[in-house]
Amino acid sequence: MNIASHFVNAGKYYPKLVAVVVASALAMIVLKFLAYRDAVVAFNPHLWSGNHALAVSLLVVAGLILLWRLVFALIYKPYDPVEDALLPDLTVVIPAYNEGPQVLSTVRSVMASCYPQQKMQVICVDDGSQDDTWQWMQKALEEYPQRVQLIRQPCNKGKRQALMAGFAQAVGQIHVTIDSDSEVLPDTLRQVVSPLVRDPRVGAVAGNVRVLNVDEGAIPKMMEVSFTSAFDFIRSGQSVYGGVFCTPGALSAFRARMIEPHLAAWAVQTFRGKPATIGEDRALTNIVLASGHRVVYQRHAVVFTKAPAQYTELRKMLMRWARSNIRENLVMLSFLCRPFRPADSGGHWLRLFSVTQLFSMITSTVFKLAVLIHLILVPASTLTLLVVGCLVSGILPAIVYQMRYGSWFGWRWALSFSFYWLFTLSWIPVWGLLTATQSGWLTRSLPMAVPTLELNAKGQEIVDCIRARPLWTVGSRPSGSSRRLAASQ
Repeated sequence: MNIASHFVNAGKYYPKLVAVVVASALAMIVLKFLAYRDAVVAFNPHLWSGNHALAVSLLVVAGLILLWRLVFALIYKPYDPVEDALLPDLTVVIPAYNEGPQVLSTVRSVMASCYPQQKMQVICVDDGSQDDTWQWMQKALEEYPQRVQLIRQPCNKGKRQALMAGFAQAVGQIHVTIDSDSEVLPDTLRQVVSPLVRDPRVGAVAGNVRVLNVDEGAIPKMMEVSFTSAFDFIRSGQSVYGGVFCTPGALSAFRARMIEPHLAAWAVQTFRGKPATIGEDRALTNIVLASGHRVVYQRHAVVFTKAPAQYTELRKMLMRWARSNIRENLVMLSFLCRPFRPADSGGHWLRLFSVTQLFSMITSTVFKLAVLIHLILVPASTLTLLVVGCLVSGILPAIVYQMRYGSWFGWRWALSFSFYWLFTLSWIPVWGLLTATQSGWLTRSLPMAVPTLELNAKGQEIVDCIRARPLWTVGSRPSGSSRRLAASQ
């Protein structure tokens, strides 16, 4: 499998996707204004004439997709945890940038795991932080001197390169990635590796992400309900056929031998000629899927992560997700159009839901434009329909949360998030589609104290951030595979 070719193909498909969206949007504008003209002539200001067939068709398709998702979500069962004797050696990589004291809490949660100590390697990577993150990592080293390895990047290279630095020193059969703003439960590591032990078809596992700072305001509360729906409904259904689209950065596990041959290409992935500094978790997931192996969700592998507490932070996070979603959906389209997973079932379902996701990206963009036109021309009736739509769309996440945790918490915040999304966030997928070539991380952007390039008095280059080697503060004994990765950097 040549994953680099799929990365390139995604860039080639992108202009065609944008062209289809723009053409569909222009067609919608023309049709809506023609319908409005006819409605004015007929003294019918509601503009619904001539649109019933299309609306009904889209509703039928959406209903069938929802039904399939419900069936798969109900079928889903998590893997049973394995006993100590069967647990493999694993490497936990924790990349951090401007995380401050939270990174110490993350390390402490990992060290409290009920996982055999002799089978764990923990690597913390400081990606050129401009705050005191490095000092907190050193504090972790003082608390666990024989169990933590620290890596300090000479400057901020991005999360993908930080992970690559950790992978280069990894010796475990399983690579586990945990975000530095996240904390795991004592049984999380055991739970997240169990599917890889019990099922040789599985190449990667997505953990169950919940919100750590749920008491910090309305937005984290809404994110708690949204995450529950995304994992215990969407990913649980995808897991049945081994087609989870994204293993989250907060907690993922990968079979090392499946991703190591492709890490060099992943580290230098580009999109339309620009370095891909976002979507590293989705890209790793695509590597596993493209190899013909399964990606599953493990419900009991719980991780608590910090969610944005302010609108600006949430907007930036969702924009980053929207752009990487466009890119990696196109990568997925590239390899799903070829012979795929011949030795295992579930490939057809993965193809189907991948195509429907691309279709929904196009239709939702055009639909939003149509709604905007309706809102301008007939605001009262359109607003009424939007309110009803928000109430209906909040029901499913509320039910999922109620069934999962037996709490009415979900009803309040699922319905609130429906309205919040509509009026403040619904534009993000559209703008993300049109600006998918941009790769800014958008968050934790403190002023850079260390420049990418320093020049001495003679103007000669003395520090090249991109090529500078990381500073290893604790010695390691990398395996042959990790030495190959280090050499490829």
